[in-house]
Amino acid sequence: MRRVGDVDVNGVDLDGAARCGHYDTERDVVAIRFRCCDAFFACIRCHEALADHDPTVWPREAFDENAVLCGVCGTTLSIETYLAADDACPTCGAAFNPGCAAHHHYYFDVDRS
Repeated sequence: MRRVGDVDVNGVDLDGAARCGHYDTERDVVAIRFRCCDAFFACIRCHEALADHDPTVWPREAFDENAVLCGVCGTTLSIETYLAADDACPTCGAAFNPGCAAHHHYYFDVDRS
């Protein structure tokens, strides 16, 4: 576990910007608060490695929950704000990995098409 801003982030081989051993490019600076355990993890694979339960996705009616952390500035974003952010933190401008969109369905009730 590593503290990023005011948030404890769980993960495998974390750095100070919430990058983990699974996804560690310059743009992999987002951590997700998992609905099932109310804990932040760097990625789905970190949750699988460290949690003792299956993950659950955030339903659409909860997209106003602050469940996404920018690992650069430590700002916690609502799911809705994150999904609309165009691959950059709206607070500090840090670039987010656009490839993460392929994994949104692991965290959020989103259309996979």
